[in-house]
Amino acid sequence: MSTNPVTPIGVRLSGALPVERWEVTGFPGRWVGGTAMVVGPLLMLTGALLRARFPFFFPDQLAAYERHPALMATAYGLFAGGSLMLWPAVAVVAARIGARSAGWGLWGGVLVMFGLFARAFHAGVDHLAFQLVRSEGAGPATEAVSAGYGAFHVFATLNVAVLAGWIVLALGAWRTRVLGPVRAGALALTAALPLGVLKGTTPLSLLALAGLCAALVPLGLALLRGAPRPGRAAVLRWVPLTLVTFALMLLLGQAG
Repeated sequence: MSTNPVTPIGVRLSGALPVERWEVTGFPGRWVGGTAMVVGPLLMLTGALLRARFPFFFPDQLAAYERHPALMATAYGLFAGGSLMLWPAVAVVAARIGARSAGWGLWGGVLVMFGLFARAFHAGVDHLAFQLVRSEGAGPATEAVSAGYGAFHVFATLNVAVLAGWIVLALGAWRTRVLGPVRAGALALTAALPLGVLKGTTPLSLLALAGLCAALVPLGLALLRGAPRPGRAAVLRWVPLTLVTFALMLLLGQAG
């Protein structure tokens, strides 16, 4: 009587949906980090360009939303989504720096990550302000934002991290040769990106985001092009699963 060995479900899953070892890229790995390096900066730049024709400060941004709600919602959504996607990119860059200099990788990564949390908070306030425009109009929404604009919140303590983090990360990338001097300098330009609630686009914003793209997009493409590459079968399993998971998350999120 022959018996067939029972294959653990974990082994079956890892065979059907293989995950590459992190190695020097660290968490979250080459594919997530490389994709984020390409997509995140481009989303932020696209969002900034979409709102570039409107004046910078919040009364004008709220007035622009009242006149062009779809355009402004798209612009702010793309910018916030790109900022959110930067965390895997930064994690991988910091890990590559940390493999050669632990201090630079640690502090560069930590400061930038905290800064990204602050930008996520600002994006939430932006969304609430736009909903006030929808329900009350731009005038009352502007008054409400103005009344609370200088109020203390815990994320205000991270404003220095928003600015300094990119400089520390860029210096670490240059010192450890993760990036060359030109692309490290381009990464440092990200520190010039304005921060805060309901900030529009300035020429300096576009310069900072262009620097971010110049620094991270080529590095992300290099990571994605590197060997080993996943087989066709693995790609055909992972892509639909990722899309379905994202769609379910979106539906569940909208359901509250």
